[in-house]
Amino acid sequence: MALPETEEGFEIWPQLSDSKHVVCEWKLSTVLMMDDTNYPCWLVLVPRRKGAGEMTDLSENDQQELMREMMRASSALKELFKPTKMNVAAIGNMCRQLHIHVTARTEEDPSWPGPCYGLPMKKFGEEELANMLKLLREKFGEE
Repeated sequence: MALPETEEGFEIWPQLSDSKHVVCEWKLSTVLMMDDTNYPCWLVLVPRRKGAGEMTDLSENDQQELMREMMRASSALKELFKPTKMNVAAIGNMCRQLHIHVTARTEEDPSWPGPCYGLPMKKFGEEELANMLKLLREKFGEE
C-alpha cells in the first residue's frame, strides 16, 4: 500500500538507501539515518516525488511541507544532541534524486569545521544502532 503522499512509481535510489536506515515516514518525506557515528546524528529526508531533483521541481505546497519537515528534523536533533551547529543542505551532485541532509555537528567531530561529506563512515554497532533508531522514532512520535 502506497503512503498517502507517495507518487506512483517513486522509489528511493540505491545511492540514497545504501548505508542508511529508515527512521520513519512523514507526510512528504522518508526519513533516513546515516549509518555513521562520526557525527551525533545525520538524517536524510527524501521527498517521495518521482523525478524530483531540485526543490524547485516540487509544487509550492510540497516545498512548504518539505521546509516544515526540515525544521522538524533540525529542531529534534538540536534538542536531542545539543550540537554546536546544525548543517542543513541539498547538494545532489553525487545522487540527483532530491534529498536533504540534516546533520548535527560538534567541534569534536572529525571534519569540523569543514563539510561532513567524504570521510570514511564509522558504522554503528548493532545495539547502538537499535538505540539510536528507537530514540529518533520516539522523538518523532513513531513508536
